[in-house]
Amino acid sequence: MGDYIKPDEAVTLHGLFLERVKRTPDAVAYRYFDTHQEAWLSLTWGQMREQVARWQAALLREHLPVGDRVAVMLRNCPQWVMFEQAAMSLGLVVVPLYTVDRPDSLAYIINNAQVKMLLFETGEQWQSLRTVIGQLDCVQRLVSLEKITQNGDPRLRCADEWLPAQAEMGWERVRDRDALATIMYTSGTTGKPKGVMLSHYNMVYNAYAALETFSSGVSHDDILLSFLPLSHTFERTVGYYMSMMAGATVAYARSVPLLADDLKIIRPTILISVPRIFERIYGAIHTKLEEGPPLRHRLFTLAVDVGWDRFEYQQGRGAWTPKLLLWPLLKRLVADKVMDRLGGRLRLSISGGAALPPKISRLFIALGLPIVQGYGLTETSPVVSVNRVEDNRPSTIGQPLRGIEVRIGEQNALLVRGPSNMLGYWRNPEATAAMIDKDGWLNTGDTASIGAGGHITITGRLKEIIVMSNGEKVPPADMEVAILRDRLFDQVMVHGEGHPYLVVLTVVNPEQWQNFAREVGVRPDMPESLRDTRVEQQALRRVIAQIGEFPGYAKVRRVLLLTEPWSIENGLLTPTLKFKRAKVFARYEKEIAQLYEGH
Repeated sequence: MGDYIKPDEAVTLHGLFLERVKRTPDAVAYRYFDTHQEAWLSLTWGQMREQVARWQAALLREHLPVGDRVAVMLRNCPQWVMFEQAAMSLGLVVVPLYTVDRPDSLAYIINNAQVKMLLFETGEQWQSLRTVIGQLDCVQRLVSLEKITQNGDPRLRCADEWLPAQAEMGWERVRDRDALATIMYTSGTTGKPKGVMLSHYNMVYNAYAALETFSSGVSHDDILLSFLPLSHTFERTVGYYMSMMAGATVAYARSVPLLADDLKIIRPTILISVPRIFERIYGAIHTKLEEGPPLRHRLFTLAVDVGWDRFEYQQGRGAWTPKLLLWPLLKRLVADKVMDRLGGRLRLSISGGAALPPKISRLFIALGLPIVQGYGLTETSPVVSVNRVEDNRPSTIGQPLRGIEVRIGEQNALLVRGPSNMLGYWRNPEATAAMIDKDGWLNTGDTASIGAGGHITITGRLKEIIVMSNGEKVPPADMEVAILRDRLFDQVMVHGEGHPYLVVLTVVNPEQWQNFAREVGVRPDMPESLRDTRVEQQALRRVIAQIGEFPGYAKVRRVLLLTEPWSIENGLLTPTLKFKRAKVFARYEKEIAQLYEGH
């Protein structure tokens, strides 16, 4: 399996780094864009070791004992890795923070974990932190990558001044694979975030087991484009530790808005993504098709149909048909042009974090990009299961990783047991006991079924069930995914708890709203147009068209159209971009009540 570093060779996450440096010191580890030089630069594994030594020496001067917590609030960049590796070499516990989280949430996490040091990046972040700095008494050192002027806080240092010019790498304090490595706070759609405690072995094992699932392997020749936040377990385990195990190069994207350009510049071979990125590309493709001649649309549809039949044939689920002979021509005329938008070299994409809509996975798989969908939780380090390229059933979340057991429990709950299960929640034994039973089975909170070949299908969410006044139970997440197939709707929430029928709150897509409003005959720039009866009726028809497969009692009678997106900044999204049902309901409680008036 290539030059993979095995768990017993790595032992710890810092041991993994040291072993990679030893094996391939001159290979390129990371690529990043330097804003001062306006150029893409590279760092080898040997150069990374030199930099980690500087961070280690600076941390040693802070006299933090083994087990102390240190927090990192950086965008994805080599310094993220340097800081973490230095901290872990000294037995410190790393607490990742989202760069866009709210100040009150940051203050809660920092105090809950009793963080002793915080590394952040920008003056803008400092302005946000200053609003809660009086609450952060546990922090003894603040370090900023940017120089902060007139800070007024004696704890603050600029990284350039705090780091020595050079240093020699010291010893590794901790070689215990079961030691606590990190506390990752789950954003949570309700309540306060909980700190998930993960050991070195939890994450080393998970990364290696995930790596084993790729029959074509991951090698030194591969390059991954990293854009999902490293503060999220999915990117951290798969995009960071797994690539380090395999010796692949990681390029850090400049930003999500520049992702399309970075794909063409970096030309990655492997992409780790969430469905939202594919949804955006899918939407852009269809908008362009609608604006173009009908012949182009028909040719594209033919390419997807033939490509999908080709995929099913290759998977052993479909028969060969003569129309597959058209594929070389359709590949050149259609598929290659779409793949060029993704850099032209992608041979694998791993999608996680949320369900990938079937129409989107079908399009990209049909056009030649193997997308394998997986599933996991922060509490499972995170990967539980993933599809294999040679046994890919896109409607499922694949098969469990080696060594991970799954079974269906009460209420069809998906239960997981294995080496990747967390140590527990930080200082919260009650929540830990509620999540993991005495036999070690972790309740994911998702309902599921296990089908042919051990493929798992998620069927719903235990805690996200709407109980209507007639006693019927409706899983809203499934309906929301279905409604989002219509590109008029960017964000959707189904509501109906205790009511005789369902209502839909939806944030409309700005471009689609312009066209839709004009078609209905109202002015899109007038706020009152959103409440126009004709607009609601047409929107309701489009909602109903998408939920035809749901039971008859799951009736949607009213729609509330909104233009302000639900975001992290307005408190309606978690940092992992899941919307907070309770907060959305509270924000629009008055409007929702009006949708039920007279009934």
